[in-house]
Amino acid sequence: MRHVAIIGSGPAGYYTAEACQKLFGDAVRVDIIDRLPVPYGLIRFGVAPDHQSIKGVSRRYEAVALSENVRFVGNVTVGRDVSVGELQALYDAVVVATGAPADRPLEMPGRDLPGVIGSAAFVGWYNGHPDFADLNPPLDGRHVAVIGMGNVALDVARILAKTPAEFDGSDIAAHALTALAASGVARITILGRRGPHQIAMTPKELGELGHLARAMPHVDPADLPPADADAALEPGLRKSVAHLRAFAAAPGDKPVTIAFDFFASPVAVEGGPCAERVIAERTRIDETGRAVGTGERYAVPATLVIACIGYRTPPIEGVPYDAGAGRFANEGGRIAPGLFAVGWARRGPTGTIGTNRPDGYSVAELIAAEGAGGRDKQGRAGLDALLSGRQVDIVTFRDWKKIERAEQARARAGAPSEKFTSMAEMLAALAG
Repeated sequence: MRHVAIIGSGPAGYYTAEACQKLFGDAVRVDIIDRLPVPYGLIRFGVAPDHQSIKGVSRRYEAVALSENVRFVGNVTVGRDVSVGELQALYDAVVVATGAPADRPLEMPGRDLPGVIGSAAFVGWYNGHPDFADLNPPLDGRHVAVIGMGNVALDVARILAKTPAEFDGSDIAAHALTALAASGVARITILGRRGPHQIAMTPKELGELGHLARAMPHVDPADLPPADADAALEPGLRKSVAHLRAFAAAPGDKPVTIAFDFFASPVAVEGGPCAERVIAERTRIDETGRAVGTGERYAVPATLVIACIGYRTPPIEGVPYDAGAGRFANEGGRIAPGLFAVGWARRGPTGTIGTNRPDGYSVAELIAAEGAGGRDKQGRAGLDALLSGRQVDIVTFRDWKKIERAEQARARAGAPSEKFTSMAEMLAALAG
């Protein structure tokens, strides 16, 4: 029997478990360990609440989780309740699949001013993550600056701009829905260092901005390259730029504006005692495709600044870490004998949810290449004994289904569920 421990229950973790099932059949036992009592990681807490179709992938993970040789071990923090070294002693393979849940720091003066937050915190807030439920972002001002030109920036802008009615059918957290309904935001400026041809925004997400009830996207026509230059773009980016051209041609006759500010490199946040403005420097694209400053600086009013500039994987004691890349040090997913990384913990925050599937399968092949499971590994039984001796109560997948049913029962009309936003609420629902 081969024993595998996976740290993290998001897409990368479940795809790796699925791969181990298919590769080893009944000759494997997989424990998926998570510090929260609820599974799915990025699917639950990262995907926008109004993108319910994307969250449907969790049904695939549920089929894996309910099989006999895969177990969810929730409410267990690796590094506190059990060490990586202890897991290595108990399992033939330990796979780190913790994702990249921490914000990449905003390296500029004023980053510590109240009102400056990272996208992981803001997205966690409106998705009901226990770590961020009490964030209370300042939404009473009229101006918000969103730094970044990727899909996360679009999610943030869209959530800020929607009316309460437009959240029907979503699972946005109740505290966020209430706060957004009372918001005074009238202008959301999306700041990016480069131009329309260099954005990392996909057509579907960009197109959604053109159908908001009270908000209108705005693009300065002067920022757009000549139309015939679009022909050289790959098809997806060409479609995205087509949306930007449509935004530039559309009249702005709605009360909320989502303004794309291209060729703008934020250099500081100013204000006192809270954020009041972002100072940006105009840029140009040089012959190598890099954005270089022109020396021209200007102010963008903003009492809330949300940095959507990327994520990092927090280190775990006992796992070699690449601080420069913000992920675990590995070669093709292998960290050390018996120790692997998968997903964003391996690659950094790149790719889509589906990218994690081949990643998980490749790591399963690495596990297989290390040989048959050791006869002296205790696996699941050893972990249970260790945690029991430390008075750590695990939450199983069937326990999670009880929490899920309680969340569904408390949902507002039209919503699929109302998430519990604290560990205590989750565990109380389980006890009830």
